[in-house]
Amino acid sequence: MKKDFILCKEVINKEMALYLYDYLLLKRQVFQTLFNNRLISSLNIDWGAWGDTQVSNTYCAYGDIALDLLLSRVKPLMEKKTGLELIETYSYARVYKKGDVLKKHKDRISCQISATMNLGGDPWPIYLDLKNKKAKKFILDKGDMLIYKGDKVFHWRDKFEGNYCGQVFLHYNNIKTSKNRFDGRAHLGLPEDIKNVK
Repeated sequence: MKKDFILCKEVINKEMALYLYDYLLLKRQVFQTLFNNRLISSLNIDWGAWGDTQVSNTYCAYGDIALDLLLSRVKPLMEKKTGLELIETYSYARVYKKGDVLKKHKDRISCQISATMNLGGDPWPIYLDLKNKKAKKFILDKGDMLIYKGDKVFHWRDKFEGNYCGQVFLHYNNIKTSKNRFDGRAHLGLPEDIKNVK
């Protein structure tokens, strides 16, 4: 990928984006109910988790089956836009809430080519720190996607003033430089902590 970013409009239609957004909201509610009623351990991440190293105390989900399928379905477009042959690593989603801040960061090596897609809720700009040291601001509509070099380009979001915002992140690696298919999982859809199973 020669450019640091590529903006893609209407990768999925608004109806599909809202369907996936509502799906995430429901999954978040199910996780909250299971967690509050002690039906799952706080160590069980199959239904999601409350926060990670980049955003604390907000709902996130790694490798969700529906979103990993989206990762696979979007791959041909990602290859066309980037000019690279890619392998899927994983999907990741968050339902951001009022007051959240996405810390300025680069992603790990499993995220050589990344995309963030807006699924629904209130708009929330993402910023990329480009080579010329200027921050570029992007506001994505439902179904829009921003492709960037996840492990090379710093990206962040300032304090969220809306109520909720659903984003899915689709991560890929260049097949010529990585053998990390599915982020070490046997196939798509498996939880993060299930690795090296056949």
